[in-house]
Amino acid sequence: MKADTGIVGLGIMGSAMAGRLIAAGHSVAGYDPDDAAMERHRENGGRAAKSAGEVAKCAPVVLLSLPGSAALESVTADICVNGKAGCVLVELSTLPIDEKITARDALAEKGMSLIDCPVSGTGAQAVSGDLVVLASGDAEAVERCGPVFDAIARETRYLGAFGNGMKMKLVANLLVAIHNTAAAEALVLAQKAGLDLEETFEVICAGAGSSRMFEIRGPMMVEGRYSPPTMKNDVWRKDLDLIAQFAAGLGAPAPLFSVTDRLYAEAEAMGLGGEDTAAVKRVLEELAVKDNGS
Repeated sequence: MKADTGIVGLGIMGSAMAGRLIAAGHSVAGYDPDDAAMERHRENGGRAAKSAGEVAKCAPVVLLSLPGSAALESVTADICVNGKAGCVLVELSTLPIDEKITARDALAEKGMSLIDCPVSGTGAQAVSGDLVVLASGDAEAVERCGPVFDAIARETRYLGAFGNGMKMKLVANLLVAIHNTAAAEALVLAQKAGLDLEETFEVICAGAGSSRMFEIRGPMMVEGRYSPPTMKNDVWRKDLDLIAQFAAGLGAPAPLFSVTDRLYAEAEAMGLGGEDTAAVKRVLEELAVKDNGS
């Protein structure tokens, strides 16, 4: 099997990117341990590989869209054994920088390149190609991936040394966390004030108080519908932990983020781990009920 592009990890983000690549005319070899994800990939016109290593053997550029550190370690080990020298691996996930460096060094020993390229955007944005690639690492490898990035994103920013992509992603995600919670807080206030939420959404979007998160997740909050998720709360937890560690390690104050972080933790405690992060509005609604009952 041969393909011009590969992707390992066909979850919310990965499947959306695969769809964009296929629509742009790329042949896409994909692998995911989930059988249902693989079936969807085949139905969408993708080529099914039996392992991450097989993907890296048949495609010169391979995107990695992984759920966590254990997956990166496992995928790296497989590709080191079965991948083809000269392959460029594009690590898109939000993971610790030191773990990405370990993977990069292991792959380099096998003649393969790993670049650090997390993306800014939600799963819904990935479907429409409304992502920004935060590319870092070997400049020639990044340039080689240009046609792939053009298919999945509206913009690619090259940020220099390996790891700068992740640093920028953590800064961006801090704002995502805060803006998403701010949107929920504003809509709960409007709800308590007896305002029509659809009208409130339209008015805020037209004014100075809007944000990308308000525009993207506001409709879910207005409807009170948090599934299917564009980012699950339990996956978001990993990102929030990385932001907290990053800020603490640099001695950077993050008081707004700290409050927001606790609200997302409460969302998980309420059993909303599998729902979209917009469900933080449910947390604030529960707080409003408790305050009224006290």
